[in-house]
Amino acid sequence: MVGQKLKAVEVVAKDHQTSPPPRYTEASLVKALEEDGIGRPSTYAAILSTIINKGYVTKRGQALVPAWIAFTITRFLEENFGNLIDYAFTAQMEEDLDKIAAGELERSAWLKSFYFGDDGKLIGLKATVENLGDSDPRAINSIEIKEGVTLRTGKYGPYIEIFGDPTAEGHDENGRRIVNIPEGLAPDELTPEKAQELIDAPIITDRVMGVDPATGFDILFKDGRYGPYVLLDDEHAPKPKTASLFKSMSPETFSLEEAIKLLSLPRIIGKDPESEIDITAQNGKFGPYMLKGKESRSLQTEDQIFDLDLPGALEIFAQPKYGGRRTAATPLKEFGEDPASGLAVVAKSGQFGLYVTDGAVNATVPKDENLEEMSADTAFELLAIRREKLGLEPGEAPAKAGKPKKKLVSKTKVVKAGTRKKK
Repeated sequence: MVGQKLKAVEVVAKDHQTSPPPRYTEASLVKALEEDGIGRPSTYAAILSTIINKGYVTKRGQALVPAWIAFTITRFLEENFGNLIDYAFTAQMEEDLDKIAAGELERSAWLKSFYFGDDGKLIGLKATVENLGDSDPRAINSIEIKEGVTLRTGKYGPYIEIFGDPTAEGHDENGRRIVNIPEGLAPDELTPEKAQELIDAPIITDRVMGVDPATGFDILFKDGRYGPYVLLDDEHAPKPKTASLFKSMSPETFSLEEAIKLLSLPRIIGKDPESEIDITAQNGKFGPYMLKGKESRSLQTEDQIFDLDLPGALEIFAQPKYGGRRTAATPLKEFGEDPASGLAVVAKSGQFGLYVTDGAVNATVPKDENLEEMSADTAFELLAIRREKLGLEPGEAPAKAGKPKKKLVSKTKVVKAGTRKKK
């Protein structure tokens, strides 16, 4: 009945949490393209290599993470060539190209229609370009994070721009201040709260640290897109030597001695007695590593760059190499046998941080979890959650491309004769 007041018999509070859709992988992106009728089996590899090589996406594990420049380009194309990048138009074009290849459509006529238009039904490329207005690069490159905080994409990558008091630290005469965005921070991770955290962080000012005793050139301390670094101020060098600070180093307490050590890298540990090739230690984009000719091995800590001796280096090179520069990681903590899988569980450090593993499945350790205080039950629970997400049984390893899932067997379990694979 309209206007009738209803009595609340019972009020129940329910918590419902949703998760964002997973990021595309190469496989899921190809599947999405297939569903939209875009591309063909012969072109998918080229599409993927293009968006990766041009920096439109980066790979985080298997996931494809969009870069800020991709948003800028997409906005420009949508505003100026919307009809030509429409999914339906692209899918129809794919079908037309198939017909041309099969001899069912005349290519010259189709190309003429695409370029000059088709009796008002299709605005051709020529007319589209001629009717383009003046694009404002600054507007296209701007994404508002929150009021007064704008993300822009420049020649050297994305940055935050704010305006304030011209006399305040870090601001120019127009009141403009630029705040660098850490390398690897995905667009969806730059929340208003994260942006404010970057803005409120202590401002790192450029300064002269002192003189490099080996060259006589000044050593400058600077802040860049990849964080604080030191630079050897050799104005005659085509590319001055630079070195990023270690993660354990603080810009506030960073000393001249530390700067000299960083600029001395790579450090020669010694010669391999078999090949007589120098073994060097250095820091790279993915962390500390050693190099022997074309062969490389990861180091567990940055301190090893300066502390590791030749016997230790040879021991690491004697270990098997796993994918890229990674070596078999040394367990940081042992949790014992997982009652669900019967496999031994340990914690290790990898390229993307700490994780626990039973040899079959890996599970990331949350950043707010203290490894020293973490219990075995917590480690087992992390693996159980990961297995459930992957749809795996305890002891079952994820299947590699083109291979069936593999069941690992605990050493404490009895294996029937004849069931073990021959080596």
